[in-house]
Amino acid sequence: MRSKSMTNWLKRLGGIAAFGLIAAAAVWFAWPQPIPVDLATVAKGPMEVAVDDEAKTQVRHLYTVSAPVAGKVLRISPPRHVGDQVTKDETVMAVMQPTIPSFHDVRTHEELLAALSAAEAAVIFAEADVRRLEAALAYSRTELDRAEKLAKTGAISQGDLDKAKFELDTDEAALASAKAQVEVRRNERAMVQARLGQPVDDVTQSDPACCIQLRAPVSGRILRIVQESEGMVQPGAPLVEIGDPLDLQVVADLLSTDAVQIKPGAPVLIDGWGGPALQGSVTRVDPAGFLKVSALGIEEQRVHTEINIVDPPEKWAQLGHDYRVIVHVTSWRDDNVVTVPVAALFRKGDDWAVYLLENGRARTTVVKIGHRNNRVAEVESGLSEGDRVVLHPSDRVGDGVALRERNAE
Repeated sequence: MRSKSMTNWLKRLGGIAAFGLIAAAAVWFAWPQPIPVDLATVAKGPMEVAVDDEAKTQVRHLYTVSAPVAGKVLRISPPRHVGDQVTKDETVMAVMQPTIPSFHDVRTHEELLAALSAAEAAVIFAEADVRRLEAALAYSRTELDRAEKLAKTGAISQGDLDKAKFELDTDEAALASAKAQVEVRRNERAMVQARLGQPVDDVTQSDPACCIQLRAPVSGRILRIVQESEGMVQPGAPLVEIGDPLDLQVVADLLSTDAVQIKPGAPVLIDGWGGPALQGSVTRVDPAGFLKVSALGIEEQRVHTEINIVDPPEKWAQLGHDYRVIVHVTSWRDDNVVTVPVAALFRKGDDWAVYLLENGRARTTVVKIGHRNNRVAEVESGLSEGDRVVLHPSDRVGDGVALRERNAE
């Protein structure tokens, strides 16, 4: 009898224990577990803010050889190539041939033929007038000789003698004028004949008087050949660009909102060109901006900025003219500032806030932010050095929520 009651008691005790275990397990599973998060420590140290943008290299002093007149650019021997060394006032960069007259239509041709006939008739008329005046001048000289002889004997008056001299002077002046008219008419005829001439292409470079030789204005290297083929060009057309590749600088068109924060002398980090990062400094920020349309069609106000490469040429010898680079222009720097990762910040109304880890739980903390770059932000108030904050907080994180570091053992 005792054994049966003992058995019932043990069964009852086992049921109570099983029920307790089930209840404990249910409570454990229902109890909120700490949320795994990534944490970062608020640190104190140097911080800088930089303006990042694309830029390109550029020879500081670029010289463009242009066509002085309209004409035909000829091929030269030996041919010039990009990178060739040139010497000032010695190396021939291009040879230009005078413009060849163009063809004219039938009506223009007939008009020129008529003009040529009129010009020839005018020459004949002028030459006949010269002969007439030459005869008149000869007669005036004869009359003057006769008057002088008669004046010696007193047969004529002094007035008649003066009249004979006046007529001689008048005929001499008229003859000189007529001869000048002959030259004018002959030149007019020559002009019409020149316009009637047909295009010819028998002018060669061997004739030193045929062409214009354009020589290098400075010593350096050819950076660009604009007019590579033989052909006609207009006055002022660029032909060749020359410069010294060792006299290199970097030019960037920065947003005007960024340019106002940059001053000459600001340090610059230059990378993204395929070689080691280079040190530079801002030498000039233009006082005027210009409108530039981005690849997305957005109108932007840009400011031309020039940057000098501080490192020696041996470090950037592979760089050339018009190479693409990335510049990081320092606009602000402080060696002793409290910083928090940007990834920990989120908006709370009009303020910035973070989730601060206190006693294993999250606490929303409003912070005042100063300067900021793409990694960290300057903390002016709200946090202290050594504080632990949540990075990339999810919607599961809130005030009082238990937290544990994701990578903690």
